[in-house]
Amino acid sequence: MVQAIQHGRRTDGCSAWLRGFVVAIVVLMGGICSARGQSGSTIPSTTAAPPLPTPPASSTSAATSDSPATVIVQPNLPGMPVVQGTMIDRLVAIVNGELILDSDVDQEQRFTALLPYGVVGVRESRAGAVERLINRDLILQQVQLQPGSDVSEKAAQEDLEKLRSTIPQCKQFHCDTDAGWKKFLATQGFTETSLTKLWRQRMEVLAFIEERFRMGVTISPQVVQTYYEKTMLPEYAAMHATPPPVATISSRIREVLLQQQVSKLLGDWLQSLRAQGSVVVLHPSKEAP
Repeated sequence: MVQAIQHGRRTDGCSAWLRGFVVAIVVLMGGICSARGQSGSTIPSTTAAPPLPTPPASSTSAATSDSPATVIVQPNLPGMPVVQGTMIDRLVAIVNGELILDSDVDQEQRFTALLPYGVVGVRESRAGAVERLINRDLILQQVQLQPGSDVSEKAAQEDLEKLRSTIPQCKQFHCDTDAGWKKFLATQGFTETSLTKLWRQRMEVLAFIEERFRMGVTISPQVVQTYYEKTMLPEYAAMHATPPPVATISSRIREVLLQQQVSKLLGDWLQSLRAQGSVVVLHPSKEAP
């Protein structure tokens, strides 16, 4: 076969073999040299393979297309109306991550009015209520570190039962009855549940102070009697109210005197807690962040 190719002769019916070599490989994969098709007919040896189709000169690939770039049209949505915000509450102070809100200050001012040994008819100042709340939070955070120091709800309710007879304003509401007590609390902005929660915290704070600072502090019955006569009786007289017997209120007087006795020690301790922790007080007129 090599010799025949060199002399240009036709071999086995394959004419012009060299001329159709490339086309045969690409188009017919060597089929030009077959003598017969599927029908059994003979393919003339002089027939050349058809040329490959040439793409039109004007055709272009997608990669080189001159068509314009896709344009993304943003939908024309209606604008949202601007609504003026309403402040629900305001941040007053932060005590080691615990928030004190303006509503807490208002509640503390109302709560102070319920204490039987407070100044009758005088609402505590806002600044004083803020300081009380900060100190209370600092103490309660220490109380939580002591297991088993919680005051039960039952103990708080029993203590509140005694409170009914010691609040001068309760007389006109007949707080000795459940209906009168609830009506009085409603006028002060409390429910029995909310007041019990606050009273439990108060009892926990007082118990902690007594356990930690009263060592060596003694309050004699005579001191209690003196406070009753010189401090509490004038307050009840100013309200034209009948004071409770000293025996029913002596424990609360003792609490006040205990706080007075340990105020210096307690103040120093609270200052150290503030230095060790983080207490941030915002200006009363500053909006909450």
